[in-house]
Amino acid sequence: MPRAPIGSPLPEDKAEALALLGDSVSRETWRRLEQFVDLFLSRQRSTNLVASSTVPRLWTRHIADSLQLLALAPTARRWLDLGAGGGFPGLVIACALATEEGAQVHLVESVQKKAAFLRAAAGELSLPAIVHAQRIEDFVSGTTERFDVVTARALAPLDKLIGYAIPLLKTGVLGIFLKGQDVEAELTQAAKSWTIEADLVTSRTDPRSRIVRVRRASER
Repeated sequence: MPRAPIGSPLPEDKAEALALLGDSVSRETWRRLEQFVDLFLSRQRSTNLVASSTVPRLWTRHIADSLQLLALAPTARRWLDLGAGGGFPGLVIACALATEEGAQVHLVESVQKKAAFLRAAAGELSLPAIVHAQRIEDFVSGTTERFDVVTARALAPLDKLIGYAIPLLKTGVLGIFLKGQDVEAELTQAAKSWTIEADLVTSRTDPRSRIVRVRRASER
């Protein structure tokens, strides 16, 4: 199969993402995701939303990686994405929940250019997403919103992530954090500061990576 130009997703990558998660994703969601990818690529050229080296694998590295979180909290309708960046996983989850009654995804992103992209994409695609252009600590300490899940991807070590999310986690909000192969060491370090009830789920897009599902956490 011919290769796509550098900086574009590879056709075979999209096919792989569809094979990984296609049975659990509606045609309407895939169409919204295709529109989102078009918007993302147009902005990626001027704003570094993700590392350019990952764009050829955009569908598996970022889209499918985000979509797999839905199966870990299938009844959740109110999500909070910390450090939302280019919209992974927050806007991808919003694409999947767009027609679900009561669905709402809050995205916290302090970099103004990225927050502006998130708002523009959410508006153009009519997604149930609210973007907060502020520091994570300020949002979490001041919010009165109710959430089912708090998530983050490629943001910080686990002990710091739990510190960000602890006001929510200690009330029973489910934490879902995508991590790499060093997750055991991160859990050990985090356990020095926090009492954590969690399990590890193998990533469907990278068998070396793990998803930490935190059921509850509190300060030691």
